[in-house]
Parts: sequence; C-alpha cells; structure tokens
Amino acid sequence: MKTSEILLAILLSIGAIQGVIYGVILWKNKNINKTANKFLAVILCFFAYRLFVEVLKLFGIGYYDAWYHILLEYNWIYGALIFFFVKAYVTPKFRLILKQDWIHFVPVIIEFVWSNFIKSQNFFWDGSKESLSWLGYWGYVVWMQLPTQYIVSAALILFYIYKSEKLFSKTNSETHEIIVENTKWIRRVLKLMKYYSIAVIVIVSIDYVFFNYAFNRFYHYPIFIGMALITYWIGIEGFNKKDKQVIKLKSILDPKEKLQLESIASKLTNLMVEEKAFKNPDITLSSLSKDIGEKSYLTTKCLNTVFEKNFNDFVNGYRIEELKSLLRDPKNNNFTLLSLAFEAGFNSKASFNRAVKKLTGRPPSALKN
Repeated sequence: MKTSEILLAILLSIGAIQGVIYGVILWKNKNINKTANKFLAVILCFFAYRLFVEVLKLFGIGYYDAWYHILLEYNWIYGALIFFFVKAYVTPKFRLILKQDWIHFVPVIIEFVWSNFIKSQNFFWDGSKESLSWLGYWGYVVWMQLPTQYIVSAALILFYIYKSEKLFSKTNSETHEIIVENTKWIRRVLKLMKYYSIAVIVIVSIDYVFFNYAFNRFYHYPIFIGMALITYWIGIEGFNKKDKQVIKLKSILDPKEKLQLESIASKLTNLMVEEKAFKNPDITLSSLSKDIGEKSYLTTKCLNTVFEKNFNDFVNGYRIEELKSLLRDPKNNNFTLLSLAFEAGFNSKASFNRAVKKLTGRPPSALKN
C-alpha cells in the first residue's frame, strides 16, 4: 500500500470507530430524547459500516473474494434515517409505526435486492456479455458503470432534508412548541448533510461526464474523507446535545383557570410598570406574591404559563429595560454602568452580568449603544 492509502485507511478507521463508539453511547442513553438518539445512533453505525467497507477495500478485501458477497452498500437508507431522527426530536412521544412508515425504507430494500442480484452475476460471468441475461447485463451496467448508487443516495438525502426542514414549521400547536434555540445544532447537521450531498452529486457527475466514470481516486477519496469527518462531527454534536430539550409542552387551561391567571398577570404587570417593584433589590417570589395578594404557586404558574418566564427572568427583564431608559437620559452620563444597574434594582455585579448575557445574548457594555 502507498503511504497515502495508509493515511486514508487510518483517517477512515478513526471516523468509523468514532461512529461506533458514539452510536453505542447514544443508543444506550435513556433521556427524554432516547428515540431520536437511537435514530442518530443507527445513522452513525451505518456511516461507520460504510467507512469500514472502504478500509477493507484499501487492503484488497471485498473486491472479488468471499467478502465481496457479504459487504453490501446501504447508501439509500441515510435519507430516511435523517428524517426520522429529526421527526423524533420535534414530535412529542414519537414512535416508528411500520404499517405507516414502511414506505420510507423501500429504497434501501431495492438497493439491497439489486446489489445482491448484481453480485450474483459473478457466478455466471465468463468475461463475455453473452454469459449474462439481459437483465443481469444491463443491471450491472446501471449499477457499476453509472453513478446510480451515489446520485440516488444524495438525491434521497436532499429530499428527506427538505421534509425534515418543513417539520420545524409544522410542530407548533396548542399543546406544544419547539424551543428554537435548542434546534440550531440539528439545523447545522441538516445543512452540512445538504452541502455534502450536493458535493457528491457534483463530484460523481464530473467523473462520469469527463472521465468516463473511471472513479479516479482523486475524486473517490474526498467523498469518504468527507463522510469520516461528518461521522466524527455528528457523533460529538449528538453526544453533547443528547439531553437538550427541543419540545416544550404547553399547559392546557380551562376557561376559569385561564381567566384567573390572566388576572394575576395584570396585577404583576401593574406592579412592575406603575410601582416599579423590580427596583427593590431584595424582591422575592414570596414578597411579590404577597404584594398582589396571591399564593406563590399561582404566581409561579402565571409566570410560566402567561409570560413563559421564570421569576428571575421576569424581574430582570424589567430591570434591563429600566437600565436602558436610565442610559438614554443625558443626566446620567456621568454615572457608571454598574451604578445605574444598581439603581435599576440589580443587587450585585455578577447577577447583573449573568442576567444581561442570558436575556440579551450580549455583554453588558453593549447596553450603552
């Protein structure tokens, strides 16, 4: 083997091993995203398998020996797995129902049957076209001498990515909604797979049109190096985000309870806007509830349901707006940002910094602008 082939084998092996390790970890994970993590685990394992096949071929295993009839391609399953991975993440209590979802796996069944059929032709082929049936010959041509496998695989991935992206706009309802911030990593995965699939189509098309589909290694290797890097990256992303909650269930209130919480919300708003209760640095949930004449658990429920905030974020939001107002007043130009923050109700520099970064996503100094 050449040095370049040894390095390639090492790189692909690292990606494959990484895929298996993270695949096992995600499969065994029992958190709220366990179904989605299982689909991601299967994706990683199929990627890892494909990389292992290429590594074996680099060592001359799996071309026309016994392994040739065992090592099959499963390229047409990636798209469906990506779709179900996303659907499981953004759909409450998602379950795969084969009676309904079997159609998504038809492409890989076709690929499996076709691949086995083509490989079986080696038992009849004596080097001449006449030794094969019409179907065997043209099946071989379409499968081996045209970029069918890669074009169809990439097209399926692009199709299912399109379906996956539409899921993000369909899953908000009266009972639940998507936490957009926690889906960014999934969107990055979809974007990466989209660009990778387009690159594969471009590479094999150039190879077919200009090089008679010789599949020169100069074009061949980047595809699998890209797959190794994607496997490595998705494994890390999936592992780090495995506990991220993507779906937030909404409380379903009866009319009487809704009216009660809206009344509490009105009291809270009035207390903050008219009396500026947030300027009290020692304000607590208990004292706030006492001021509006409500029990603490009802105040908490109102904050979570009506304002969709916890107590600290609710109060600090008013403090930040007050601070902005103070900064706009020319009379306060000689005061430091921190002193004005204390004036707005914050009781420490640390709590002020944390609140601003959490609620605005920017450093406190950005408030001056």
